[in-house]
Amino acid sequence: MYLISLGAGILAGLLYGLINVRSPAPPAIALIGLLGMLIGEQIVPVAKRLIDGDPVTAGWFASECKPKITGVAARTPEPQEQDGPRQG
Repeated sequence: MYLISLGAGILAGLLYGLINVRSPAPPAIALIGLLGMLIGEQIVPVAKRLIDGDPVTAGWFASECKPKITGVAARTPEPQEQDGPRQG
């Protein structure tokens, strides 16, 4: 895991060098790079789901991928009333 992480860091450094950004990168560039990494991480579960033949629905994406990208917990559905509609 450490060697893979080092390799990814070297790759990022090579890309920064190709676009003439010196390390440490300016904050805006670094934040956009981190957003790209977060989005890139979500390609794997989407691809796995598609390979398995399962649909990628907006609900699935919102519950599985969006919280990891935004850092905001997925909204849980409200429990349904089990007694049925109230009369009154």
